[in-house]
Amino acid sequence: MATKDTGGQERASKQTQDAEDEFVDETSELRDRHAKLSEDVDDVLDEIDEVLETDAESFVRGFVQKGGQ
Repeated sequence: MATKDTGGQERASKQTQDAEDEFVDETSELRDRHAKLSEDVDDVLDEIDEVLETDAESFVRGFVQKGGQ
């Protein structure tokens, strides 16, 4: 008795492809987010460098706790 091929392999391949596409989309989004956060961190560090170059003493004084705490 002959059996009919129901295309099970094709469905499995489509599901695998969909999962791979979703993974690629998520990876791309993570890369974009990482790049944006890296730019933001670099901007903050540049700003700190500028302040330290102009007046390091007052910058440090801003972080010293009052009353010896």
